[in-house]
Amino acid sequence: MLGFLYSCHWNSRPKMKDNIPHFVPTTKFRACIPDDDWGDWEYDAWDCRHGRVLLGDAGYKPMTLVVWDPMTGCRRELDAPVLVDNSYGAAVLCAASGCDHSTCHAGPFQVVFIALNKTDAHHCVAQAWVTLPVTGDHSNPILLSIYRSHFDKWSNPCSGLHLDSDVYIHEAPPVFIQDTLHFKLCSCVDDRLVGILMYDISTNCLSLIDMPLAGSIIADDVILMVMEDDSLGFAHVGGLILNLWSRHMGSDGVASWTQRTVININDILPIRNPKKRLRLIGSVEGTDIIFVTTDLGIYKINLKSLQWKERKVSGFHPIHEFLQFTRKGDPQ
Repeated sequence: MLGFLYSCHWNSRPKMKDNIPHFVPTTKFRACIPDDDWGDWEYDAWDCRHGRVLLGDAGYKPMTLVVWDPMTGCRRELDAPVLVDNSYGAAVLCAASGCDHSTCHAGPFQVVFIALNKTDAHHCVAQAWVTLPVTGDHSNPILLSIYRSHFDKWSNPCSGLHLDSDVYIHEAPPVFIQDTLHFKLCSCVDDRLVGILMYDISTNCLSLIDMPLAGSIIADDVILMVMEDDSLGFAHVGGLILNLWSRHMGSDGVASWTQRTVININDILPIRNPKKRLRLIGSVEGTDIIFVTTDLGIYKINLKSLQWKERKVSGFHPIHEFLQFTRKGDPQ
């Protein structure tokens, strides 16, 4: 992990001299941020994967998206494929076949966009769009000179998945496992988690999968993870107790959840006020590493070794999940 990007809650956005992406390095790496005009948009970090960052401004109509390469500073702009009246989610992915994603930031990529639109007072329809593969060859001197270009070729939407009208897609970035993206689906009434919305890129289908916990769960108490064995992970914190599950396909072809571990955070982290609520704010994909906020700061925890490291970051309010991009051979 070379660093992370953060966004601010709408009611706690600090006064900035500019509206460029807010990148915090964790190594000697420094993101390449062009000094040309980013326009009047207030970009938030929506997703980060395979060497690219997806930024968006939901306040602008049509919704504006930007795919940015922190290695080169180049960026591509596009508009969302549909006007959204309820909720949305998005992801950026490498589109190179058989890629190990170690140095693919300059290769072709795709953007996935999920939208929920109300059909009546009781129902809404979820649909997904995917861009055609977009070239990432930034060796082109014209692209390097202007730093930015525009693309807007979206696929037709997938078949709609009918849901209750009082749900929305949580703002945390999705989890990507093999050919599937996973989003937290929440209730508009009380911000409780009601399920996991899954989009299968290979079949172009949306579906709703269950959770390992029954009952009422606050969405901010849960993060979805990609575990080391490429299974879907579900981490939940209640009080000072962290529970971790993983989802596997059984021999009967039915997927089920298995509880992996239970950890008392108070046993491993310095906590001054045990009554103050903990928050899970992200993970490193493909590892058992998570990030937790306590009353003393932000901590990186390895769930296998239970070793932790404090992250010296202050002065902002991250939204739920850290976004990271990796490059093979870079220091951790």
